[in-house]
Amino acid sequence: MKDIKGQLISGVFFTAIAKYANLIISLIVTAVLARLLAPDQFGVVAIATVTIAFLNLIADIGLSATVIQHKELDQKALSALFSLSVYITLLLSIIFFLCANVFADFYGQPELQSICQWLALSLLFSGITVVPNALFYRDRLFKAIALRSLAIQLIGGAISVVAAYKGYGVYALIINPIFSSLLIFAISYAKYPLKFRYRFSLEALRPIFSYSFYQFLFNLINYFSRNADTLLIGKYLGMIPLGYYDKSYRLMSLPLQNITQVITPVIHPILSLQGKDLGYLHNVNFKLASFLALIGFPLSIFLYFCSQELILLFFGDQWERAIPTFKILSLTVGIQLVLSSSGSIFQTAGDTRSLFICGLFSAVMNVTGILLGVFYFESIEAVAKCLLLSFSINFLQTYWLMYRIIFKESLLAFLSCLWKPILFAGLLAILLYLGGLWLSWEQQLYNFLFKSLLFVPSFAALVWFGGYQAAIKQFINRKKTTL
Repeated sequence: MKDIKGQLISGVFFTAIAKYANLIISLIVTAVLARLLAPDQFGVVAIATVTIAFLNLIADIGLSATVIQHKELDQKALSALFSLSVYITLLLSIIFFLCANVFADFYGQPELQSICQWLALSLLFSGITVVPNALFYRDRLFKAIALRSLAIQLIGGAISVVAAYKGYGVYALIINPIFSSLLIFAISYAKYPLKFRYRFSLEALRPIFSYSFYQFLFNLINYFSRNADTLLIGKYLGMIPLGYYDKSYRLMSLPLQNITQVITPVIHPILSLQGKDLGYLHNVNFKLASFLALIGFPLSIFLYFCSQELILLFFGDQWERAIPTFKILSLTVGIQLVLSSSGSIFQTAGDTRSLFICGLFSAVMNVTGILLGVFYFESIEAVAKCLLLSFSINFLQTYWLMYRIIFKESLLAFLSCLWKPILFAGLLAILLYLGGLWLSWEQQLYNFLFKSLLFVPSFAALVWFGGYQAAIKQFINRKKTTL
């Protein structure tokens, strides 16, 4: 048990270093590109990126989670999975390349054809990296993953900025994903050189197909749930509104991703060492949800009240129309942050079927909300409001099902861990609202610094006096022993 806790802390530590360094790099690169490129150019690339994400999901077919969960897979089985992924990815890449003109015609964007054809390279290398990359996580090589991620982000971001300055326009936005997929493949395959076999048998893999199948179905449903907004806004509201919406969503996602991607990649590989110990899982889930809520709900309030300053400071005055959408989406950060850890709990418990059910319910709710926002209200702000409502309902449904099916308890047992963070978020909202009434500076930087000075000490006081100081001391002591 102590060894598992130590590995969890060490994994989170190294992942955090890379993610927060990446966050700084990403903010700088995004701020520069936003001043050099137009909103409609970001909208075009957003469409291509969503399509690539879908094809990457098919190429994975649930293999990543399967490799991590089933540690008994030998070299023969791993080579079979690798060979299967190569065949699937090669087929998908060729189809995507040949059908690029279909996407361009559908959205009325001729430039989209060449963008998709170039991104077929990214799809190819990402797909054939699925199994070798999963082995990094299965073997808990979090330090290597962190260093790899940091190097790729730094080099790829620099190349993108130079390309934008040189006048490559929209193509500067696709350099990083192509470069990243190529380098991740090279590093992963050098570490785990699995043999490609022209002919192979999947007979030995039959016992794991059920796990992989439900994981794949969840990934598929989750994709449509998460990307229907981009696809529908781009088609029916236009590329310029999509550019504003995409920039709002990505800015909201930056803190969300750089918190969840510090923790969630570590949870499943580490907890799977413990097996299906439901008592242990229950304890971990409660503590993890408490911690994520402590960060997420106050952060939502801070982003809401700093929406204008953040948009204008990072992207410039030409992105002012993105402020209302970002303000609404920021209120989903706390919900999404807590919800992000639920998938690892279902996976570790071996219940990917329930995970799929949650994903299906979430997809129906999210897509319904997006359809209302696009076709009935016809605005990106309405889409954001509908997503806020659907995320809230999905949150309650997911944890109700988890506690009913896996832990055999009432949802109230889980909700008891949220009252402190929600109470503090409410108090923080009052404080920032009253503080905002006194602001008279025209400079957005001064307004942002003032609100930050209100937020940071208040958040520190909550953590220290709200009963979390013991957890902080324990974390520091454990970190000293693992370094």
